[in-house]
Amino acid sequence: MSIPRLLTIAGSDPSGGAGIQADLKTFLALDTYGMAVITAITAQSTRGVAASHPLDAALVAEQLDTLLVDISPDAVKIGMLGSPEVAAVVAERLAGPLSSTPSVLDTVMVSSSGASLLSDPVATLRGLLPLVDVVTPNLDEAALLTGTPVARSVSDMIIQAEQVAALGARRVLLKGGHLSQEFAAVDVWWEADAPRLFESARISTRHLHGTGCTFSSAVAALRPQCPSWEQAVADAKAWVSDAILGGVDLSVGNGTGPLDHGVGLRARR
Repeated sequence: MSIPRLLTIAGSDPSGGAGIQADLKTFLALDTYGMAVITAITAQSTRGVAASHPLDAALVAEQLDTLLVDISPDAVKIGMLGSPEVAAVVAERLAGPLSSTPSVLDTVMVSSSGASLLSDPVATLRGLLPLVDVVTPNLDEAALLTGTPVARSVSDMIIQAEQVAALGARRVLLKGGHLSQEFAAVDVWWEADAPRLFESARISTRHLHGTGCTFSSAVAALRPQCPSWEQAVADAKAWVSDAILGGVDLSVGNGTGPLDHGVGLRARR
């Protein structure tokens, strides 16, 4: 049996809700084989990030090179990088052995609790945009990348997605989960100058830790199984909505709890 092989390049979240832990759970739930190269170690829980320490860039390079000599991933998700030096290592591999591998960049800059997760984030992440197939900023990250105010409407999101594309991104998935809308959660997809809106019902819950990591990982995991990036995004959004709904009653931690990545696995029992 052969299933898609997915690689995440990201930081570690010991609470299991975000980072490589969420990525690997997502890969498994979506019937792919998950692999991970760790870029940073964090001390965090559902209550927030207490500390973040990037790994030495040479160690990240050794992880990547040792893996890629043996296994060729079918898609790659890039998350928290931790430092410009680590980002440079990843950029070299995206331009080299991973140049033909479908790739998704989640522009992780700041945690949901406000902790900085990357030094010099704007310049570092802008340099990666032309090297990946899809970039998935949230509203705050898109504003930082473009040097503009945070979007307050779907119309603003469409303009901002175009601005991110103008920085060199091939495709943009602007995640609007934080947009103040009463009923719908709207994301903007931008490809070839043509915006498309992806909408789902808004779920009333505070347990959204790791939603951005999970959505980006789901898009990467589904791309080898879908005929197009747009279809991968549509399927990923539907699956993430189920995981958010499942997380409402998951009861993990005393802060902002995680999604239920295993909701679909338990439904099949």
